[in-house]
Amino acid sequence: MPNQNMPYNLEAERSVLGCILIDQVIQADIIGELREDDFLVPSHKKIFSAMRELANVDQQIDIITLADNLQKNGKLEDVGGIAYLTLLTTVIPSSANYKQYLDLVLRDGVLRRLISGSNKIIENASNSKDSNSSLDFAQKTIFDIAEQKDKHNLEPIGNSFPEVMDIFERLEKDKNFLTGLNTGFTEFDRMTNGLHKGNLIIIAARPSVGKTTFAMNIAENIALKDEKAVIAVFALEMTKLELAQRMACSVGNVSMDDAMKGKLSEKDPDSLSRLWEASKLMNSRRIYVDESSIQTPQSVLNKCRRLKAQMGRLDLVIVDHMQLMDSTEQKESRQQQITDISRRLKTAAKELDVPLIALSQLSRQVANRNGGKGRPVLSDLRESGAIEQDADVVAFLHRPEEKTEEGENSSGRQATEMREVLIEKNRNGKTGNFNVLFKGMYVKFVNFTMQQAPEKYRRENASKGDDDARTAVEKVPFNPDDLDVPDDVNDEESPF
Repeated sequence: MPNQNMPYNLEAERSVLGCILIDQVIQADIIGELREDDFLVPSHKKIFSAMRELANVDQQIDIITLADNLQKNGKLEDVGGIAYLTLLTTVIPSSANYKQYLDLVLRDGVLRRLISGSNKIIENASNSKDSNSSLDFAQKTIFDIAEQKDKHNLEPIGNSFPEVMDIFERLEKDKNFLTGLNTGFTEFDRMTNGLHKGNLIIIAARPSVGKTTFAMNIAENIALKDEKAVIAVFALEMTKLELAQRMACSVGNVSMDDAMKGKLSEKDPDSLSRLWEASKLMNSRRIYVDESSIQTPQSVLNKCRRLKAQMGRLDLVIVDHMQLMDSTEQKESRQQQITDISRRLKTAAKELDVPLIALSQLSRQVANRNGGKGRPVLSDLRESGAIEQDADVVAFLHRPEEKTEEGENSSGRQATEMREVLIEKNRNGKTGNFNVLFKGMYVKFVNFTMQQAPEKYRRENASKGDDDARTAVEKVPFNPDDLDVPDDVNDEESPF
């Protein structure tokens, strides 16, 4: 007898099996949705297993073929014999309501798995000395159950063509239309058509070139363009406070160095006011930061699932950076761990249906190539070739200026510096490179214009225009009077 304390519906289980026996048209639909442990009654598990075995070899499923299969496997008497199989065909007048019966069986199966999973979580926590691993186990157990419930089935590709043609027609009518998220960097969007759902975007650079700043500028631009956008940032290296300080200076066009030294009033009397306005504005946006220094792809996935469920949407995920992550599974080498991390981040992007930006370090080979001036290539991605394989887009940030003997950029932190963005992989578009400008004092990247370029670059390229440099329009200067700041800033509780 089944455990009476576990959720189950005897009549629903019988009705589903009966529908399979009396209606060949719906057999495949029902069998494709169910698994053995969706049934609680042991005899029903055995009957369904035999039905699925017949379906797998394309045999007709009826009382005769089913009884024969059960007899050959010595299970016919266990399930109640021919008499019980016959009973299953008489408990329902027709198969018209099979979907309702199926939903009842599926519902109870999920509830039982939740109960079983909860017991496993209790057992794991009772025997564990590591709270982080226990939390990961608990989240994975619960969300695996949810994933099984929401599994995808094979669907006709023809269902996608109306959306495909709608996109193509919009692109034809509006040359500036983006099929993905607008990053605010015109050339990046022109080459990639924006950040697309389900894509893994790798932004890689050597230390201190600006990959964190570039990624956070993308987050800022998206949030400023769409006040309802939900963005998750996993900062394994920096704190939430540090990111907020940078963001306020970036959006407010305020010198980070002066702000940190308390010299704003001396050099720019309006700067403190701009910081307040920028802070209020960004506080009204929905950017969530997890500053935990220990993250696995599974923990990222779990937290993003929770955020998406709470907020009703999720637009972008940023991981800074992937070499600091721990592998979900123990691997022999760091290369194998990074391979596992890369693959799971791609899987997370698809499952969450969002673009996921993962920052990555580059190997030291770049620093040694061509006297430190060499451009990075795909093989420079640190510790694993799987990153290149899994990524939909790989973009390198490269600092082309000559360096001093101390290794610092010769133009200094306060100056506007050139950066090259090299898109070395683009699964759905072309590759190439373009220039952006790094305004170090504001901790921000902006689109290239010849007018704002460093003096040395302007002298050497005086005959070229902005288009020749493969650049775009200048970002509109920050003006606090133009800000539409809500009276009640965002007080939503972070799910992290």
